[in-house]
This record gives sequence, structure tokens and C-alpha cells, in this order.
Amino acid sequence: MTIAVIDYGMGNLHSVAKALEHVTHEHVVITRDTRVIAGATRLVLPGQGAIRDCMGELERAELKGLVLELLAAQSKPLLGICVGQQMLMDASEENGGTGCLGFLPGKVRYFGQNLYDDHGERLKVPHMGWNQVRQHHDHPLWEGIEDGTRFYFVHSYYVEAERDGDVFGTTRYAGVDAHVATSRDAVFAVQFHPEKSASNGLRLLENFVNWAP
Repeated sequence: MTIAVIDYGMGNLHSVAKALEHVTHEHVVITRDTRVIAGATRLVLPGQGAIRDCMGELERAELKGLVLELLAAQSKPLLGICVGQQMLMDASEENGGTGCLGFLPGKVRYFGQNLYDDHGERLKVPHMGWNQVRQHHDHPLWEGIEDGTRFYFVHSYYVEAERDGDVFGTTRYAGVDAHVATSRDAVFAVQFHPEKSASNGLRLLENFVNWAP
């Protein structure tokens, strides 16, 4: 039983792996070996930085085709984290427009500049720190996690999914209900960092390890 954290040169790989090791006895490996990834029982797609760089490095590592095949096959659970969530969408506004993997219909939008919250307070971009996540639909990965729990975020762009059925968690920031948890079939993805979100983040990772879609 192996959980493969896909290493294409972008993402908080070691922190994610350590957090997974904390919640499971399964073997956790950081790898770009296509045979190991294809043979793993579960997959984690991390991401950090500009999405153009993430998509470019995924292609340069010769992993984009494999990831697309695995997404299409839906043969094993996959967890996307941070830009790993954004990469699953059709396209992003970042870097003048960047094509993504197209697994879920929707766009990645920029929060913007000169922002204020619903109470008139000035907001910063990137959105950085703890924020509440409202559970939009029930899901096994929410088991044991209360609605409105705070998770840790670092992002300037947010997912806007086209289909309500793909949205499983939202966060209110800058007047926007960002779709910070999305899922379809054996794929679940979050904008926040579960590995940096204390006990509730670990619980989400534990739920992923035990998930049998």
C-alpha cells in the first residue's frame, strides 16, 4: 500500500509527506517515477507558486500525460492541494492566462486589488492565514470536521467551478465565495493547506487515507 506524493518540482512535498506519515502506517513516498505513481494506491498532487510554472514543470517532468490518464481512469483516490486544486480546472487567469488539466469545468480567478471585506475593512492579497470553510455538500473527507472549521490558506487566485455538484467547500474572502474544496468521483482537492492546518488538517488527511470512493 503506497501513497505517492507526485514530485514535479513544485509544492510543499516534504511537509505533506510528513503529515501523511503522521496519520497512516501506509508507505508514503515522494516520487516522479512513473511506475511508482501508476502503481500507488493513492495519489497526492501538490502545487505551490505560479500556475504557469507548475503546469510547465509537470510537463517537463513528463508527468502530465500520466496524471491525465489517472484522472480519466478514476482508479484510485487523488488529493489535490493548493495549486494542485487549481490545476484540475480548465484554465487560470494567472500569468496572462494558463491552460490547466481540464478535469473539472471552471476557471481560476484573481481576487484583485484594492479589496475590502463585507465590513469595509481593507484586505490583502495574497489571502494568507486562517479562514473558515463552509461545507457545501457532505463528503467522507469532512467526517469528524465541523462545518465552519478554520484552515490555513496562502493564495491570490481562487477556483470558480461551473457545477454546483463539484463544490464541497467555500470560503468568503474579498466579497467572493471561493470554491476551496472541489470533488468528483475519486478526486478531492482543496485550496487550503491541510498539512499546515493543525488537528483538523490532519483529520482531513486521515479521512483521505481511509476514503474508499
